Amino acid sequence: MNKKIVVYLLFVMCLCLTLSITNPTDISDADAVSEIVMETTSHRVVYENNIHAKKYMASTTKILTAITVIENCDIEEEVTVTEQSIGIEGSSIYLEAGEKLSVKDLLYGLMLRSGNDCAETLALHISGSINNFADLMNKTAEKIGCKNSNFVNPHGLHSDNHYTTAYDLALIAVYAMKNPVFRQIVSSKSYTIPFTTRNTKRVLINKNRMLKEFYGATGIKTGFTKKAGRCLVSSCKRNGMEFVCVVLNCPSMFERSKELLTNSFNKYSLYKLVESDNVIDFIEQSETKEKLAVYIKNDITLPLTEEEFKTVKTVYELPKSLPKNITKDDIIGFIKIYYQNNLLFTEKIYTIIR
Repeated sequence: MNKKIVVYLLFVMCLCLTLSITNPTDISDADAVSEIVMETTSHRVVYENNIHAKKYMASTTKILTAITVIENCDIEEEVTVTEQSIGIEGSSIYLEAGEKLSVKDLLYGLMLRSGNDCAETLALHISGSINNFADLMNKTAEKIGCKNSNFVNPHGLHSDNHYTTAYDLALIAVYAMKNPVFRQIVSSKSYTIPFTTRNTKRVLINKNRMLKEFYGATGIKTGFTKKAGRCLVSSCKRNGMEFVCVVLNCPSMFERSKELLTNSFNKYSLYKLVESDNVIDFIEQSETKEKLAVYIKNDITLPLTEEEFKTVKTVYELPKSLPKNITKDDIIGFIKIYYQNNLLFTEKIYTIIR
């Protein structure tokens, strides 16, 4: 074989290998929709479609940005806007260098109007650089339980290495909604903040139409880029039950989210299966023979269909005896809730030591 041809083929093979190594995200089914509905207390997934596929998520990224900021500073802190964080492409509230705003004001600009300039300003304030803040975002996501996500910026502008899954994003949203500051911000239909360099005000109107159009809506964030498509994370609470719905790359994101949430509320109701203030059992200590009470820390309340509630099975996994060195609130077993051999929920069982 001609030496030039051999060299060329080797070059092509090396190039292909390099590309496969430098593009680890493996965004599969880029054109497919991902959808999930998750109940916020139990984390039970009541509807799913393609929920573990890695997807680009556009500005729904800012859910993680916001909760990371809230957990790492005082929201009343004053922030001075610098040249570095103005003129960012995409959505903006048109910050100007030298403006002085509170973290709280910037969070409203971030979540209601999806300000990319707010995102970078907050990231720089918290961590000093975008890369350092992205590291903090990833640590927060890991703490929440995300397994298939990676964040490289605070706003969601496209990067091949910036991705999540519908499941991970639902976990992030559920976690964030437990924070009262976050919940207050994303449930606001409008908010007014100062425009300090011009001695006037900005009136921010929330881009999330669900708050106006869907009964019980409580939040949370829209998103769009050409590669991510239309993305929406929404939440809704009715009759004491709250769902988070995520749709990624969904052209009719508002209509589809309404349909998924409506179906979930029609199909499921909350049922309390075990109360936390009840002693579950008494177990003998191996050496002293004293019987110690065991309990759970939280009520077990699950979204179930009527049929599931009629046939759901509760299994207690407990040891026959407890060791001598047992201490208060040691984990000694589990309650598991099954429906037709499918595990729906697991809760830890603890000891009570007087």
